Amino acid sequence: MPQGAWDWGGRPGERACWVLVPAPASRLWLQGKKFLGDLQPDGRIMWQETGQVFNSPSAWATHCKKLVNPAKKSGCGWASVKYKGQKLDKYKATWLRLHQLHTPAAAADESPASEGEEEELLMEEEEEEVLAGVSAEDKSRRAPGKSPSEPAHPEATTLGKRVDSKIRVPVRYCMLGSRDSARNPHTLVEVTSFAAINKFQPFNVAVSSNVLFLLDFHSHLTRSEVVGYLGGRWDINSQMLTVLRAFPCRSRLGDAETAAAIEEEIYQSLFLRGLSLVGWYHSHPHSPALPSLQDIDAQMDYQLRLQGSSNGFQPCLALLCSPYYSGNPGPESKISPFWVMPPPEQRPSDYGIPMDVEMAYVQDSFLTNDILHEMMLLVEFYKGAPDLVRLQEPWSQEQTYLDKLKISLASRTPKDQSLCHVLEQVCSVLKQGS
Repeated sequence: MPQGAWDWGGRPGERACWVLVPAPASRLWLQGKKFLGDLQPDGRIMWQETGQVFNSPSAWATHCKKLVNPAKKSGCGWASVKYKGQKLDKYKATWLRLHQLHTPAAAADESPASEGEEEELLMEEEEEEVLAGVSAEDKSRRAPGKSPSEPAHPEATTLGKRVDSKIRVPVRYCMLGSRDSARNPHTLVEVTSFAAINKFQPFNVAVSSNVLFLLDFHSHLTRSEVVGYLGGRWDINSQMLTVLRAFPCRSRLGDAETAAAIEEEIYQSLFLRGLSLVGWYHSHPHSPALPSLQDIDAQMDYQLRLQGSSNGFQPCLALLCSPYYSGNPGPESKISPFWVMPPPEQRPSDYGIPMDVEMAYVQDSFLTNDILHEMMLLVEFYKGAPDLVRLQEPWSQEQTYLDKLKISLASRTPKDQSLCHVLEQVCSVLKQGS
């Protein structure tokens, strides 16, 4: 295995191109920040600043990328780190051919990454495809080795067809064990009730129907995952968190400039309405409304950020929406809240514990004009995108995607407006955007 140290060469804002250079000239630049590390003879990497040792390129790449961008999903080292212009996974393949003579040549030519590293590589490929307008669901429809122009099944040629992606089977928290960098960060985890661990929910939650209405509408428009923020108020005396407004993020994964502008717009909207940031929402289009390991880490980070330096408790709520999961009991989307309890003190490096949150539903009187305007902006944003859900196409034998959307939104309609009137407003928004 080559020896040396890791270096990233490139301009701030570019996708990292990781290069191996001989030690001691070991440096890593990420958006203007420099990291120094040495590659050890046993393949581990030592960060010079702290002496921290990482067991694999993936672990080191993930750590460095997250220092610069905490929302960074992956850091696949073997497939992105290069030495003399060649990726490390090629060196791995060569070594295996030399030391495992019984391995077929075709298999040895493939990247012999561990399961976790292969999953990380897939995530980085997904990021690139989303930037190109290809959703994760599009990708799941292609057989291994197929290019985007070679669908694995004739039905995959129609973007709006209901073709379920690979089902992610959730695991129980107690089965996770210690944190493992090789574990798939998209692994879904079942939530735990407070009663199951003999604890009380530390805060009460009330959510506006308009919040769920807009969140559900947003999640239905695309086969890619969506994200947004939640605005509301925290009453420390009654320990009540009231979620009053959803703020969809109209940006694509990897588009940092647009994301920053949208977030600034959202903060301005919060300020003008006298609201505080109280949480976020996220969708799993074809998977259960359960948090992934990545969602758990993100939620734990958001909770700490909202807590700030004050000693007082301020909760942060996460909402997960699953619009097209085949396991849902009917056309209505499943929307689930969760909160993360820190791991036990004796195991501080473990994953946080995803907790089920009980919440009260507050029915609004009517759909406000700013909700309708936000819906129009969302339709305009996704118009013409490859991952757009084509609502006029069949979702089931009896219903189109539009029928499914209407049924899902029906349970979240305002109390002083008839269902027909609300659905007419929805159809009007969709027609104006088409």
